[in-house]
Amino acid sequence: MIRKRGATWDNLPLPAFSLKDIDDSIVERFKQWAAKKGRVDKSVLDEPKDVLMEKLHLMNGSYLTNAAMLMFSKNPEKWQLGAYVKIGFFETDADLLYQDEAHGSILEQIDKIVELVYLKYMKAKITYEGMQRIERYFVPEAALREALLNALCHKQYQSGVAIQISVYEDRLYIANCGCLPESWTLENLMHKHVSSPYNPNIAHVIYLAGFIESWGRGIEKICSAFEKDGVPQPVYTINPGDIMIEFTAPEDRIIRSVTRKVTDRVTDKVTDNLDKKSMQILALISEDPAYTSTAIAEKLSISRKTVSQRLKEMKEKDIIERIGSDRKGYWKINNDYSTKS
Repeated sequence: MIRKRGATWDNLPLPAFSLKDIDDSIVERFKQWAAKKGRVDKSVLDEPKDVLMEKLHLMNGSYLTNAAMLMFSKNPEKWQLGAYVKIGFFETDADLLYQDEAHGSILEQIDKIVELVYLKYMKAKITYEGMQRIERYFVPEAALREALLNALCHKQYQSGVAIQISVYEDRLYIANCGCLPESWTLENLMHKHVSSPYNPNIAHVIYLAGFIESWGRGIEKICSAFEKDGVPQPVYTINPGDIMIEFTAPEDRIIRSVTRKVTDRVTDKVTDNLDKKSMQILALISEDPAYTSTAIAEKLSISRKTVSQRLKEMKEKDIIERIGSDRKGYWKINNDYSTKS
């Protein structure tokens, strides 16, 4: 079925949603984004709220639409269940360790999700060139943002099911209730194609805010970001009721859990001569060489004195060394003891 303009779910009128339900602070943020990007004439942005909604194609007759509700409501779930994003960290497919939810307007969700994923869910592989600290995630931020925007523009919101982001140590999935346009295949999706969002009115507002392009280049930009960063290309799975994208970490970007054994990082010389607490400290140093004694103590819930003592012992055994000052330097596992040398 080819959807005609006016027949899409996001353009359906929502009589229960009125101008008083629109959050003015979100409107102001949109105006700032749109003005900065220059995709909306300033005279339009200066219009009263009701006129602005009309010019943004968020009215159907005398009623605001589903798209208006999702874009400019502080609590869209009042009118549409599942209008949020779930994020979970999994140790295995059956073991969910912790989770979060990103609620609010779609325009607000985007930055919330990206911030959560990078600050809480994904760990950067940290290396040093001289004293310069280099952080490398296995999913480039530009690619994650583009994949998330694709999901938000193409989601079948009427399903009532949240977008789901599943994060593991070595991979990340974004699953979304949606479907490809009529007669499209995965091959069409992965090559240059026209822009055909499932929710064109939502996509239009996101475009005006400067978050996406209007030329169907989302997947091309994702693949380009991965190629530039030298990590494996994502894999798409198309099911009858949902679309999933999988990002896989190369071995040199994987950060193992501190609670796991660290024998894949260090040689038997280390594991045979250190107790559990020292191994945990060594695991943290392997995760981030810039960790201070205070940070290590906080993460392991032990005293700073204990950490300092264990670090001193490992230095005396020549397992680790300190590069640079106590405040600005970092730890290095010496070559004779590291499997990563």
